[in-house]
Formats: sequence, structure tokens, C-alpha cells
Amino acid sequence: MGYESTSAIVHRRRVLGIVPSAFTEKNLIGKTCGKELKVATMHEQLLKMMEVGDAFIVLPGGFGTLEELFQIVSWA
Repeated sequence: MGYESTSAIVHRRRVLGIVPSAFTEKNLIGKTCGKELKVATMHEQLLKMMEVGDAFIVLPGGFGTLEELFQIVSWA
């Protein structure tokens, strides 16, 4: 997601990274451009994404990505 968020910043768009605290504690995400909002759990992350998001783009990933996609679709 780094390339996508950097490109959005370059094109003067707002970027909000909603990150579970477990990822930030273990430094799994690296540097975030834009605004970063830390949440407690992955479930809370998805809830916040649904609350503030206008649209969702799913990029190639693993089973966790598919799980997030299906949750977003089923909640919409």
C-alpha cells in the first residue's frame, strides 16, 4: 500500500491509514504517509474503514485480504 498512498499524496489527495496496534508495536508497517489512526484490533480496523471510506480497492494478497474483502462486501 505504500506506493498507492504515496501516489495519492503526490496528487494532493487525503490518505488515512487505519492500523491495528499489533502491527505498529512490532514495526510491521514501516513509515506511513498521510494520517495514521491506530485501532486495537483487525475487527475495529474494518469497522472504522466502513465508517470513513467512500470506496474500497482490493489489491492482490493472501487469505487475509480475501477475508477483509468478503467482510466489507457482506456489511455493505
